[in-house]
Amino acid sequence: MPVSDLPRQMHLGAFFFGVGHHLAAWRHPEVDPGAASRIASLREWARVAEAAKFDAIFFADNVGLPGPPDAVVAKNALWYPLDPMLTLAALSQATERIGLVATVSSTYLPPYHLARKYATLDQLSEGRSGWNLVTSGSDFEARSFGLDQQIGHADRYARAREYVQVVKDLWDTWEDDAFVHDKEGNRFFDPAGLHRVAHAGAHYKVHGGLQTPRAPQGYPVLVQAGSSGDGQDLAAASAEVVFTAQQTAEDARAFYSGLKARLPAYGRTADQLKILPGISPFVGRTRQEAQDKFEQLQGLIDPVLGVGLLSTFLGNVDLSGYAVDDPFPQDLPVTEGWKSRQELFSRLAQRDGLSIRQLYEKVAGARGHWTMVGTAADIADQLEHWFSTGAADGFNVLAPTLPHGLKDFADLVIPELQRRGLFRTKYTGRTLRDHLGLARPAHPKARVA
Repeated sequence: MPVSDLPRQMHLGAFFFGVGHHLAAWRHPEVDPGAASRIASLREWARVAEAAKFDAIFFADNVGLPGPPDAVVAKNALWYPLDPMLTLAALSQATERIGLVATVSSTYLPPYHLARKYATLDQLSEGRSGWNLVTSGSDFEARSFGLDQQIGHADRYARAREYVQVVKDLWDTWEDDAFVHDKEGNRFFDPAGLHRVAHAGAHYKVHGGLQTPRAPQGYPVLVQAGSSGDGQDLAAASAEVVFTAQQTAEDARAFYSGLKARLPAYGRTADQLKILPGISPFVGRTRQEAQDKFEQLQGLIDPVLGVGLLSTFLGNVDLSGYAVDDPFPQDLPVTEGWKSRQELFSRLAQRDGLSIRQLYEKVAGARGHWTMVGTAADIADQLEHWFSTGAADGFNVLAPTLPHGLKDFADLVIPELQRRGLFRTKYTGRTLRDHLGLARPAHPKARVA
């Protein structure tokens, strides 16, 4: 059967974020707070996701230690203990099929370093790598690199657009068949298959090329998570997967149709971009069991951290002048950080008339993504509705705790999705591009020919 005739199925990512995505995950009595720092735990989690046939595992990252004040940071386990690229290189040898996606910021790492690291990861994993492109949006990250504050939002995205082009050019240093290994002819590679980079732009100057052969996937899958106007423009031009935080099916449909409508301007079609909203599912065998799991974690939220979470996403806005039960303020300065998340939080608070406490309680589990509480059938119903009504191509699953929340989804929800024909029962390809139904990009010389 031709691929185009197969029933459309969801794409699912398993998001690894510390020991769970909920703000209080590390305080859960069944969670090992130090597990995210140990490769044995990460191997276990990756194998759970692969056995469930997830498209990929995803590692978030930032490049700095939050704070001060350290007394507040000490309550918070939401930083990233291990370098995601090194971690995925290790996990590539402990898994066989599942995709491996890591977040790396374009703001502080030179493009040559990123291009080589990802070309290597794609070789090590035999074509399973993906790059989640972000632009660092916090002052504490900027201070790690000698700056007093973050680079402005528009400037970060202007740099990112050029950065992507440089990285792609580096990935195309070699044609696919450049390495001929001709012993008798004394030619290790065909010089005609080498294309050195000569780039001099507004932000980057790169002359040279990669030593690494062209990646098995051509390029690692390009992933992007920004939902602001600048973020959507960058995604429409270059992303193949987009993560987004949406609270309602209506908002998700508007985002989905709006972003896909931008693609033709860049010579792209709708099937070249997969949109995966984030979900944080609390799954139970009964609705009461699911609700109990949710309330148990909610009861562990420290109010200081809840307010701090809002402040971080709002651009380090000082909320200390308000009581936690005051209405959430609507006259906040526009952030140079996570613009789309600031807009989401403000809209959510205004729509539902939330206090500061009510807002942080609402977003502490998923940081603006969709929190779902119910049985496997309940959650499958909602996912199917979004998927079948033009709101999503799949979902990025932000387990509230690890590994427990991931296992709940794998053991309960995925079999229900499979029963409905909405998700694969086995891998049919070897690469991440295969799983996502994305074409392998041809080398530019082949495209011209």
